[in-house]
Parts: sequence; C-alpha cells; structure tokens
Amino acid sequence: MNILITGANGQLGTELMRQSPDRGFSPIPVDLPELDITRPDQVRDSIRDGAISLVINCAAYTQVDKAESQDMPAYHVNCVGPAVLAHICAEAGIPLIHISTDFVFNGAKQSPYLETDPISPISVYGKSKAVGDAVVEKIQNRHIIIRTAWLYALQGQNFVRTILRLGAERDTVRVVSDQMGCPTCAADLAEAILMMVEAIRTKGEIAWGTYHYCGKGVTSWHEFAQTILDIAKSYVPLKTSQVTPITTDQYPTPAKRPAYSALNCDKIEKAFGIHPKPWQESLEKTLLQMLKPNNESR
Repeated sequence: MNILITGANGQLGTELMRQSPDRGFSPIPVDLPELDITRPDQVRDSIRDGAISLVINCAAYTQVDKAESQDMPAYHVNCVGPAVLAHICAEAGIPLIHISTDFVFNGAKQSPYLETDPISPISVYGKSKAVGDAVVEKIQNRHIIIRTAWLYALQGQNFVRTILRLGAERDTVRVVSDQMGCPTCAADLAEAILMMVEAIRTKGEIAWGTYHYCGKGVTSWHEFAQTILDIAKSYVPLKTSQVTPITTDQYPTPAKRPAYSALNCDKIEKAFGIHPKPWQESLEKTLLQMLKPNNESR
C-alpha cells in the first residue's frame, strides 16, 4: 500500500516515514520545494497513475505568532492546501487523513473537548486550521481529520528541545502555568495514524470523520517543563535549579492561546482500539532516546 505523506520533513511526517515500512506500508515522502499542496498540478502529478492508495497531510503553516501579522500565508497553506488535496483525492477515489489542532477551540471549557464540541478559534492560526478542516469535510467524504495538541518529537523545533536548551543555559526558567493541555509524542501519534490506515486497508470502509488523539493526562506548560528537566538531569548536566510558574499575562504573545485545550480521546479508542499512552511515559522514552549516551536514536 503506497501512502503519500505531505509535509514529510516535519516532526510527524518523519515519524510516519520511519514507522510505515514496519507495518508493511510504502511511504512516499513529499515536502517543499518538490510539492506545494496549494498547487493542483503538483498534487495531481504526485498521485498520478493510480499508484497512491491514501494521502496523509502533515503539511501546515504552524508559525502561530507570525500568523497574526501575516495571515495570508497561514490561510493559503492551511485552507487552500487541504482544499486542493481533498478535491484531488475525491477525484482519484482515495482517502485523505488530515492533521488538525486543539487551537480550533477557544479554551473556555474546563473538561476535555469532544469532537462534537463547537469550535471557536481565538488565533489566526486556529481560524485557518478550522477553515481547512471544514473544507476537507465538505469536499471529501472519505476523510479522517485528527486533532492533536502540544506535539513534540526527537527531531525538529519543539517545546521539549527548547526547555532542554534553556535548562542548560539558565539558572531559572519561567514557564506559563495557567494554560492546560495534553503533550503528544509524534511517535505515538504516527503509530495511531498507521493503525487507522491499517483499518482502512483491511476493512475498506470505516467510520470516517473527526477524531482526537493526544497524550493521556492533562498538565500545564509549567509542569511539562518541570518534568522534562527532572528526567533530563539523570542524563545530562543542567544549569537550571528552578522552574518558576508565571501567568499568561506575564508572558504576552501576539497570538492568544487556549487556556484549556485538553482533548477527549474516547472516540478513537472505541472506533479503532487506539489507547493513548500517558504523556509522562512517552516523554521519558523520548528523552531517553535524545539524551542517553551511546543511544543509537540520539
């Protein structure tokens, strides 16, 4: 089964590429500059001759703060791109798996968001992703939209790597403590997506629609950072002796973040038997791979 993976150089795309062969899939990676998902001619060329059985769209404009002052690039990639993919996948009769975000919610709820909860994004990034999701839903019946949150991986720029860098440089690290969510390891998300692909391969037709997947358990950015450094100090020397909690107001950013964006994952568990791992467990495994001396995955 040939799978086209757009945004293949990113955190999730890299993990999908790494794990796919072990599950008997043939991943075909595409990313800029060879494929721009907003270009119909390039997308059609990528799935020509019926060689592609399914598309996983990991490509997105994810510069949350930059999008506030440069909204056109965000809408172009996050809305036009998914529309092009959905149209061409529908024409070709192949399913589309599209990655979305917790930022489609406003953060006012105080319990994990369900797939059926109304969306109300409060940032340009969130609004652009919400429009892109709606376009996919409208155009392509055989779609899966996966909302995820607080993604990190072995490679790429992410919160875990930022905290490790700051932990090596500063005596004190200040981290927001009044934003709550669910850290998600890209390796876990990739595994979940490929389990869904396997269901599509074996069953043909499944329960299409929107699903949530994130690490199990709710935490704050402050607790997440503290846990990262507590685990990391077993493997590398750190300068930081204190992680200071601060409020969102003390760390203003151009884009507003949801104060609470935990995602309920019951639906994906019931439909596919996919059980998210505790975020602490996945974080420890990832840090072990990053930091343990002589580790081949470092």
